[in-house]
Amino acid sequence: MKRRSLLLKGSSLLLAGGPLAAALGEKGPEAAAALLARSVSDGEVAGASLWLRQAGREFSQSFGTAASGGSFLLGSISKPIAAAAVMRLHEDGAFSLDDPAQRFLPDFTGGGRESITVGQLLTHVSGLPDQLPENDALRARHAPLGDFVAAAMRTPLLFAPGERYGYSSMAILLATEIARRIADRPFAELVDENVLRPLGMERSAMGVGRLRREDLLGVQTEFAAPEAGAGDPTAKSWDWNSDYWRELAAPWGAAHGTAADVGRFLESFLRADGRALRPETARLMVANHNPEGLRRRGLGFDLGPELGGPGCGDATFGHTGSTGTRCWADPGAGTVCVVLTTLPSRAAAPHPRDLASQLVAAAAE
Repeated sequence: MKRRSLLLKGSSLLLAGGPLAAALGEKGPEAAAALLARSVSDGEVAGASLWLRQAGREFSQSFGTAASGGSFLLGSISKPIAAAAVMRLHEDGAFSLDDPAQRFLPDFTGGGRESITVGQLLTHVSGLPDQLPENDALRARHAPLGDFVAAAMRTPLLFAPGERYGYSSMAILLATEIARRIADRPFAELVDENVLRPLGMERSAMGVGRLRREDLLGVQTEFAAPEAGAGDPTAKSWDWNSDYWRELAAPWGAAHGTAADVGRFLESFLRADGRALRPETARLMVANHNPEGLRRRGLGFDLGPELGGPGCGDATFGHTGSTGTRCWADPGAGTVCVVLTTLPSRAAAPHPRDLASQLVAAAAE
């Protein structure tokens, strides 16, 4: 707790006349890079990477443990990557967004589950919880992904489908299970074949894939999210750095990748270039699908200017990750920004990833 308090205090100083106050008076890639470099040199962050394309210029720098070019645990940035693999099957006519999920998951019945659509799974309005009540127990016994699927299909809904917004990792899991059953192949293989390889994301994988273990950057798990053990030493066998979690390839949070690879992923939607998905599918994924009054969400993507900060437009799309990651693309400004760190998002307020992102966004104003 003492260490976390120091982190909170240290990051707050960035906005209150501390060592980086001068950098925050600037804006743009260099200022963002200086902020991340200082966070690493001060011992707050073990590793960080910044990649962006802005005003026709590409900028990339890595610090600390990331300086050698390792791949980060992306956290929930995994979700739009997973959704892209799901939507590749949509292009083939394998399902409609309005199809009941139960059409593909026959055991997904009772308690209103029959009315949940595939689209609702991808936009967080299904009523499913974010994490399962038995999450810790499943991870502690190194349960296979199929056990999470079975539990997600029977867990009680938190609200009637479509009634409100409720962020749900388990909904994303069931959407990917539908794709796995349709294709009759491991979902991680679908991601690699239909998303990562077409986009040249050679240092990325859903899980470990073809990556070398020694190239996977460790997360500062002493500040892990509750669902990843919250820093409890007894969770070492199933926390974010464990072989179990990396090999589980959980589609809601276990993708690995570099900042440049995530940038390539976002650019494929910004340009809708057809390399992984048809242009119309790419545009569909970054459009809002939720009713007025509910939080705006694309298919797997989060939407809105708050993803980057002041200076971003309403059409901005991207995602964050609890492992300490943030990425976004602003179609209006033509900016793509990826900030990856090893410091979990709950460890510092404001977090260095967010401050760096804001400096990039401000340069587009």
